[in-house]
Amino acid sequence: MRYVPIAMGMLRRYIVVLDVIVNNNSTTIQIPNPFRPDLDAIIARIEQLTSSKGEDITGLDVGGLIPRMIKGIAGCEQGCPANAKELVSRGYGDFSLQYIEGGILSANAKTGSGMVLCLKMFPEF
Repeated sequence: MRYVPIAMGMLRRYIVVLDVIVNNNSTTIQIPNPFRPDLDAIIARIEQLTSSKGEDITGLDVGGLIPRMIKGIAGCEQGCPANAKELVSRGYGDFSLQYIEGGILSANAKTGSGMVLCLKMFPEF
């Protein structure tokens, strides 16, 4: 587990959670070390869900979006600040991004067949 410093020298565990929703089905993926995520495993879980519902997401750059969402929620290991609102204002590919109060980032995009893929990422305290 990765621990990050907080006030007065205390440490806490920092985990990012990713909810994936497609065609009214969902899965939750915990990302225990957001500064070094296992992108292959995360993408494999997303593709497993979408393909089990007959959806093809190969045209969506999920692998490029996930690290940006993590940085927007958690910042970076070198201490750069989280920038969720900046990511939303810039946008990313075919995804519609939204910042939800409380540190939640939401990304929606249509799959090849027109269904909506929704990714919601938030810190778990």
